[in-house]
This record gives sequence, C-alpha cells and structure tokens, in this order.
Amino acid sequence: MAPSVLLYTSPGCPDCIAVRGYLQQHEIAFEERDISAPGVADEAKARYGVRIAPITVIGAEVLYGTFAVQKKRLDALLPI
Repeated sequence: MAPSVLLYTSPGCPDCIAVRGYLQQHEIAFEERDISAPGVADEAKARYGVRIAPITVIGAEVLYGTFAVQKKRLDALLPI
C-alpha cells in the first residue's frame, strides 16, 4: 500500500507545479492544500516547522525546498 501524500502548494509556485506534476505523472494519489488559504500556512508551520511551499509530507517524512532538492527523496519514498 502506498503511503499517504500531502502536498502544500502556493499559487504560481513553479516548484509546486513541478512536484504536483511529478506525483500526477507517477499516478500517486495526494491531497493538496493551498498555503495562501486562511490558516493553512500556520497549520504547516505548527505541524512541520515550515511555511514555504512546496512542502511534501509522505507518511512520517517531511520534504521541503525546491523540486530539485525534493526529487531524490521522492524517488526513494514513493512506489514508482
């Protein structure tokens, strides 16, 4: 069974678009939350210590930074 994936994004963020595209390309189901929505950035900061998108949460693992920074961990953590 694939781990649950939660993706925090922000409108117009090129790295957010890249992570979303990666997940879609590999047919990985994910829940997406927009950090520009009221309270969502605060939620991300409280839970994961980060409030700048993209933030990718896979099971207990939290990835943040550019898509290039996240890609190696995405490849390792996801069943692709």
